[in-house]
Amino acid sequence: MVNTDVVLYEKRDSIAFLTINRPEALNALNTEVNLKLIQRLDQAEADNEVRVIILKGAGDKAFIAGGDIKEMIHKNAMEARDYALAAKRVIDRIWNLKKPVIAAIQGLCLGGGLEYAMACDLRTASEKARFGQPEINIGIMPGSAGTQRLSRLIGVTKAKQLCFTGDMIEAEEALALGLINEIHPADSLMDKTIELAKKIASKSAPALTLIKSAINRGTGMDLESASLFEIDCFGLCFATEEQKEKMLAFVNKKR
Repeated sequence: MVNTDVVLYEKRDSIAFLTINRPEALNALNTEVNLKLIQRLDQAEADNEVRVIILKGAGDKAFIAGGDIKEMIHKNAMEARDYALAAKRVIDRIWNLKKPVIAAIQGLCLGGGLEYAMACDLRTASEKARFGQPEINIGIMPGSAGTQRLSRLIGVTKAKQLCFTGDMIEAEEALALGLINEIHPADSLMDKTIELAKKIASKSAPALTLIKSAINRGTGMDLESASLFEIDCFGLCFATEEQKEKMLAFVNKKR
């Protein structure tokens, strides 16, 4: 029986797989997807066995090809603003999740899809993946922090070019710009992403949470404030059992 849920959830060992399941629409985002994705992210965070989340799209044609134009086309200005705020809630949930989130990107990663991917902590991609903010081509602009996250990741000049022209870039250029972390052949993308996720999952969960918080929050602060916040996070690591166990194991190994 075919699962018609718009966001699938699967857990394998310490990894939760969240799959946007609208392949017939190139996994385009709509209200139903956004609501379900928040539920699935909450589910993964609440499960103590889950250490890392992998976000992906169904099929091999698209990670997420953008927002669902059919749902947006007749909205007025205030309705469109509310639509963008709903997407922002999903992006904020991904960004603030206590556990690392990896976007595994096959095919198209455009518009809202790129905005969701940029909210993830790491991004792996197929060599066939293509990236862009093409909203200008339909008379609008990115509305879920696309202009902001993109400029922070790849620089203002290149971000303006992509948003002004609506052009797409290939995976190799995305890697060179620092937009993604790794490129793999399409048939090995998931295996390589799982390998990365397992490596991260083997590390201290509290330390991972604190590192994510230090980087995410610190990049929005001045250097002095961010450095002090990092020191606070560093100190909190010493309140965990894992710190005691791992340091003791390291010392004993050296002896």
